[in-house]
Amino acid sequence: MSADEIRSVLAKLEGHALHPIVALALATGMRRGELLALRWEDLDLDGAKVRIERSLEETAAGLRFKAPKTKHGRRMISLPTSAVEALRIHRLKQLELRIALGQGKPEADVLVFSTIEGAPLSPDNLSRDWRRVVAAMHMPCVKFHSLRHSHASALIASGLDVLTVSRRLGHGSPVVTLNTYAHRFAKTDEKAADAIEAALRTTGER
Repeated sequence: MSADEIRSVLAKLEGHALHPIVALALATGMRRGELLALRWEDLDLDGAKVRIERSLEETAAGLRFKAPKTKHGRRMISLPTSAVEALRIHRLKQLELRIALGQGKPEADVLVFSTIEGAPLSPDNLSRDWRRVVAAMHMPCVKFHSLRHSHASALIASGLDVLTVSRRLGHGSPVVTLNTYAHRFAKTDEKAADAIEAALRTTGER
């Protein structure tokens, strides 16, 4: 999605149950399973950081948490202010609901995104709910995983170097990032040519 489409999606989702997880997906590029495995103890809202240590996957035997495929999958990334604000609001609503249900204050290991009972959400159901909302609200017809791609594309468009983008996405190597987003980096390379041309002209004028 383009920057304008991202802003439009977040505006349309304001107040919707999917808003906090979509906002975090766009703000971090986290995978669907990583988002659903996230615990409040993994978040440092005051420091605006999130620690990613595991993922949730759907198997024939049911849901299960698993470690990242590579050491790069376990990472700490910074959060933009808008994501922190969305998470604070989400946490307050979660606390109010738990109190109303007589569950009390949540422990640190409580999932950030869960069922009313606190159980993990099905990744497939999340994708299904996203498709339904996209259709109902006439938003860009993209898969939930495309939120991760939209995040990466925004970083590349801003001129961020491939190593930083790779580390943020948790790729095993910058080569994976380059192979996945080669077309995006090609566009930024055109800007690089313009930048060096400007520098060369300045040098020649001295």
